[in-house]
Formats: sequence, structure tokens, C-alpha cells
Amino acid sequence: MDTRVLLFLLLASCYWCCNARDLTVLQSYDKLSEGEAQHVEEVRKNDQLCTACEEYAAEALTYLSENKTQTEIISILHKSCSKIPSFKQQCIVLVDYYAPLFFLEVSSIQAEDFCRKVDLCKKDVSIYKTWIVAPNPKNKCEICQNVVTEALLKLKDPDTELEIVELLLKACNSIEKTVKKCKRLVFEYAPIILVNAEQFLETNDVCTILHACDTTTAGAEQVSLGTETSMRAAS
Repeated sequence: MDTRVLLFLLLASCYWCCNARDLTVLQSYDKLSEGEAQHVEEVRKNDQLCTACEEYAAEALTYLSENKTQTEIISILHKSCSKIPSFKQQCIVLVDYYAPLFFLEVSSIQAEDFCRKVDLCKKDVSIYKTWIVAPNPKNKCEICQNVVTEALLKLKDPDTELEIVELLLKACNSIEKTVKKCKRLVFEYAPIILVNAEQFLETNDVCTILHACDTTTAGAEQVSLGTETSMRAAS
């Protein structure tokens, strides 16, 4: 089970990592000054926004359940931003801009729904939710195969590996009861997997390991997966 969780997080991270967001402007956007609007628009184009939005929105919901005030929550989120030096300023801009909107919506919306509503996530970005609730087993299998294909493409970029590890560690924070165990698994297995990740995904039936595909379905699709990945990488 632990290995399956790590495999899933690895695939999800590969898919999320460096995935460009086609963002639109909120209705409240025109209330900003020209300079503020330009800055927010630049920040919203950052590749890591969807993951960051879902993580911090979920964190805010947790603090609200603990009866923290809005001011306290914003202060805590600012401190969380400081833990990501390369993303700190952009993160603070996002917190300041979107937190008031989040507090207005919080009584009737989930974290991932909020992030899609404000266009920080595409409708198809929340892999975990789509995968888990897919009513048709074949749909789960197709989703998994698509994610594996994207993961293989991402792993051809050396810069992606560090981002994957960072995202895995962040994902561990959402597993409240096993955070330490999750992070230990990341540090123990992620480097090993990443060293031979491309070969691992090409030679192992990951979607069957994750029970997203049955054995008969996955066998045929694993062949087409390698062909598709090679063609897309060459294009």
C-alpha cells in the first residue's frame, strides 16, 4: 500500500509539474490598479499555482475549523510562503489577492473547487479526484495511462526531478496521520525511482500496480503507451 501511494504521488507530481495554466481574469480584476493587475496576472501564469492553491486552500480550511481568525490564517499562510524561497513573493501576492475571495466562498465550496472557480486550476488538473471517483473502470485506466505518458515526458527534463520531490513532500503534508512516514518514503524511494524513472515507467505496468487497470486491459495499452510516448517525445 505504501508503495502504491508513493507511485500515485509520483505520477500526480509529474503531471502537475510545469503544466502550463491557461488562465482567465476574474470579474473583480478590474477593481485593481493597473500595476497590481499586471503583477497578479504575471503571478497567475506561474506553473505551480494549481498545486499551491489547493494546498493552501486546504490548509486555510483546517485553520478555520480550529476557529482561527482570518487575519491569523493569512499570517500563517504568509509564513508558509516563506518556506518556498523561489516562490515566496508570488505566493504572498496570491494569498493577499485570493484569501478574501476564499473566505467569501468557504461555507459552500471545497479547496479544489475554489481553485478551479478562480481559474488557477483547469477542470482536468485535479487528477486524484478524477481518478478516484471515475465510475467506469475503463476511464480510470485511460486516465492512468495518460498520466504515465505525461510523466515520462516530464522526466526527460532534468529540472523536473527536483520539483517532483518538492511536490511529493508537500503532498505528504495533506496526509495528516502519516506525514512523517510519507516523507520518509519519499526520501527513501523517490531518489531511487527518479534515477531510473523513465525505464521504470516503461518496463513496469504501473497502472495495474495501482489497480487503475486490470491485467488484460493494461497489457495491450502498455505497448501503445511506449509507442505514443516515443512519438510525442520525438515531435
